[in-house]
Amino acid sequence: MTTKSAAKKKNGFRKFWKLGIEEYNTQNFDIGPDGELIVREGNYQYNIFDIIKKYGTSTEIVFPTVIENRVRDLIETFNAYIKVLGYKGKFFYHYAMKANQTKEFVLPAVAEGANLDVASANELFLVKRMIEQDKFNAKIRVICNGPKTEKYISLIEELKTKGLVVIPIIEDYKELERMDKFKGEVGIRVNLDIKVQAHWDKKFNRYGFTEEELLKIGKVRNLSTLHYHISKQIESVQGFVKPLKRALALYAKMKEKNPQLDTLDIGGGAGVPFEKKKHFYTGRSLVQQIVKTAKKECDKLQIRHPNLIVEWGSYVAAPAQVTIYKILTQKDVGNKGNVKWYVVDGSFMNDLIDTWAIHQKWHVIPINHMNTKKLDKVWLAGSSCDSDDKYTAGGDSILLPRLDELDELYIALLDTGAYQDSLASHHCLLSSPAKLIAQNGEIKVARKREAPEEVGKLFGW
Repeated sequence: MTTKSAAKKKNGFRKFWKLGIEEYNTQNFDIGPDGELIVREGNYQYNIFDIIKKYGTSTEIVFPTVIENRVRDLIETFNAYIKVLGYKGKFFYHYAMKANQTKEFVLPAVAEGANLDVASANELFLVKRMIEQDKFNAKIRVICNGPKTEKYISLIEELKTKGLVVIPIIEDYKELERMDKFKGEVGIRVNLDIKVQAHWDKKFNRYGFTEEELLKIGKVRNLSTLHYHISKQIESVQGFVKPLKRALALYAKMKEKNPQLDTLDIGGGAGVPFEKKKHFYTGRSLVQQIVKTAKKECDKLQIRHPNLIVEWGSYVAAPAQVTIYKILTQKDVGNKGNVKWYVVDGSFMNDLIDTWAIHQKWHVIPINHMNTKKLDKVWLAGSSCDSDDKYTAGGDSILLPRLDELDELYIALLDTGAYQDSLASHHCLLSSPAKLIAQNGEIKVARKREAPEEVGKLFGW
């Protein structure tokens, strides 16, 4: 085969598996000459098949460079559009720690200029520890969401006395009363009466005040930030624009009694193209519309442009990790034509809980034999003793290399870096995957695959 025809064939497989496409967050993925998955980090590259042959499966591989690049690009893009469009407010990115609290995610984000958004006293405790260890600059900004227990509030007050810019977001009347004694700036959350197309239907929301309640409350001591959060995995740019307009109108009214109010926090919701089947908005197009809309509405309302905060956790964390399994065996799916079960050496209920909890769809690709044309329609089954431990792509099917003609097959599920670690469990006492860190051309073990004794200890044995 000529070099030209080999390249054409390779590009065909790369296109089929949707690799090398920035819109899908697969720009760093490619196929090696032997049909094996390659992930690039600048001029470094990793042969994923070689890695898992050495370290085994089930395994998660984290690429901190992806986190660094996405945070840096997000901040630079916001600042660029602020300058180009003549917006007068500043931009602050706050990484939502609940997306993934592991060091390998948090520290790279902070290294590139991310501030933090915490949702509990325990997450704030990690910030305290990092500051005490001189890991974080004491000037880092921290937004505090979630229910404010007395333990949580005490820690907020403690860190405030150490010079940290820590901003508690008031969620209800009890917190409003308690925060009247707080000596630092505070934020308050509004539950905007707006529905958008998103992965989660937020029909009922216990957080925040209604718009009417906030206007009735009027003046709030030391109020600097108006905060809202519409949903997770918002599906279109208009899903951001519509609530932004409404929030700015409320912001203008609240500023009349709270002249120190200077910041609008639009929360999370930036989507990740998990399925890679249809056109999805880019981060650049989304940022442009946010800044453009904010400027236009503020000028119309004749108010000073507020500082803008986003708390996009999945947007940064999800693309930075892949989860890898070995296919153990196969069997026919009853009453489903020619679809087969491929059984993996891990668990969707344990390792990728959103598969089961919110019916998350993943992009599944082989790690080896990527250049084969012999494919089968399959569903994936986990190794727990539970019929719900499966991934069926929403009842559709997945195309993967035909197992009958292979010595072994490994698969990767992409974009698994957000939420799956903290939500993981040990159903059937299965071990959690090993976690590897791929950085600077080297592989380091961040967490070994659990031995039976270690899992047993978690349950008192």
